[in-house]
Amino acid sequence: HAPEMHEAGWEAEAERMTWWGAFSDQGLVAVTGSESIGDVVLLRHIYVLPEHQRRGVAGALIRCLEEISPGSTRMIVAGTYAANYKARGLLEKSGYRPAADSEFVLRTYYHIPEDRLRGSIAYVKRVGLHGR
Repeated sequence: HAPEMHEAGWEAEAERMTWWGAFSDQGLVAVTGSESIGDVVLLRHIYVLPEHQRRGVAGALIRCLEEISPGSTRMIVAGTYAANYKARGLLEKSGYRPAADSEFVLRTYYHIPEDRLRGSIAYVKRVGLHGR
């Protein structure tokens, strides 16, 4: 199948993000990115090495990102494929809820092809003075 993104697109996207990693004695075991857009932080690209999955590493990265988000942040947004039940379960366990209007949220904060947008769902978590 065709790649979701080519190298130049990945590099341009990666430059907009701040990257966070989780380490064990053996080195880097997980990574995630965040991107601030006004008073919203996008939670991007959580990857955990297979042998470290289901051990709370991704949840710890999410909590870290929430704790270090700027004080002006009012909401954290994560988009994922609707069929990615592992990611959806992790987000729900971490206190994220499906956006009332996923299409609007995805169109507002993400630049993704139409077919991917139709197969995706946005999750949100309110933070800031009323959510933390």
